[in-house]
Amino acid sequence: MSSNNENKSTNGTPESAMDINTDENMGGTTHLNDPVSEDTEVEKLQEEVAALKDKYLRLVADFDNFRKRTAKERLELIQTAGKDVIISLLEVLDDCDRAEKQLQQDSDPERLKQGIQLVFLKLRNTLQAKGVKSMNATGQEFNADLHEAITEIPAPNESLVGKVVDEVEKGYYLNDKIIRFAKVVVGK
Repeated sequence: MSSNNENKSTNGTPESAMDINTDENMGGTTHLNDPVSEDTEVEKLQEEVAALKDKYLRLVADFDNFRKRTAKERLELIQTAGKDVIISLLEVLDDCDRAEKQLQQDSDPERLKQGIQLVFLKLRNTLQAKGVKSMNATGQEFNADLHEAITEIPAPNESLVGKVVDEVEKGYYLNDKIIRFAKVVVGK
């Protein structure tokens, strides 16, 4: 009888029939926790993938919205970039209209000359206030980065060889950046 007791476990079932261990820390061939832990681990990974995919889609949508908004703002800026300058030039245009009326009514050439000079001065001051500055090229050494040579003529004297003899069209800077090269005649 003692041999029957040795083959039975404490609850009366034979040990060979019970090869399942309920405690993962104890020895045995199969654990009850293994299949459950694999399923929960897969579910956790699937949830993590879904969360990362959602985050990625949101980032793509945010970037697309940013790109569209920036393109729209840039287009609006380009369309209205000169608005400020044009508004300030309208005052000069008003002065030109008044000068034209005065030309038709007044015959004093000195007063007409002064009026036209005032309009020119106002135009130059308005452009200068917006950052436009004229380039002084006459007498300067020819520089291909600043000047566009239209022609070369014999220099009137030796000191003007390789220098700008005449300025056909003035060059201009806008905030220290060249917006128009000076068209010049160079002495050779």
